[in-house]
Amino acid sequence: MSKSLKKILVSLLVGATVLTLAGCGSSGTTTSTTETTKTAISGEINGGGSTSVQKVIDAAGSEFTALNPDVKFTYSGTGSSDGIKGATAGTYSFGCASRDLKTEEKGSLTELIFAYDGIAVVLNPANTVKNLTTEQVGKIYMGEITNWSEVGGADAPIVVVSREDGSGTRGAFEELVKFEEKLKPDATIKEGNGNVQTTVAGNANAIGYVSLTFVDKTVAAIDIDGVKATVDNVKNKTYKISRPFLAVYDKAKVDDATLAFLDFLMTTEGQAIVEEHGGIAV
Repeated sequence: MSKSLKKILVSLLVGATVLTLAGCGSSGTTTSTTETTKTAISGEINGGGSTSVQKVIDAAGSEFTALNPDVKFTYSGTGSSDGIKGATAGTYSFGCASRDLKTEEKGSLTELIFAYDGIAVVLNPANTVKNLTTEQVGKIYMGEITNWSEVGGADAPIVVVSREDGSGTRGAFEELVKFEEKLKPDATIKEGNGNVQTTVAGNANAIGYVSLTFVDKTVAAIDIDGVKATVDNVKNKTYKISRPFLAVYDKAKVDDATLAFLDFLMTTEGQAIVEEHGGIAV
């Protein structure tokens, strides 16, 4: 056998050996990486708080558990203040608020803004009033304007519908419209956005306020200061009655499953769920 032929055979043998070793090394690496990425998320996530965020959170929780079948997810719409208290005490894995936290509520809580929302002022569709100023809304809720004829409507008494104490929507609305602690004493109080919506839908003389996520054909969202209550107008900041959606938790008490869910909320998929259910993505 010639020397040149021997060199070729040796080269081929060495090459084959290198490829075999590389293949073994690659197989080991792939197995290790696959095992790492397949770390299962499991546990129980128990959230609670704002009813305004419930549609978004329930939808996100449903998708998250579909992706992670070993996770049990529940959310209780009990109001922003309760969500903050529950997160502080650790009775909730995380709490949700539909307003900014008060200084005395912050404590050891970490805040995550996962969406924004507008608060729509809603009337019964039979009402002919289509626009109010922020000042007029405030006067209605304080009891200084009591008849629809005073703002261009029919000669009929205004039925004021508001939310319960501790509601994030109520807290944000009163602050933004500037009538904190001045709600008229005989206002009709309803718990949850849905109850306000149905009350206004059933009374031709009622006025109420709900998250944009609760506006449907049963109520009419009126313009405020000539600006429509829409997602686009909240985004461009021309509609002024708007607020953040917050998730809050205590770093010392939160578990990995809850952190994974909150991370999911901020992903492209999570933010798409926010928008699909009426929220405004961050």
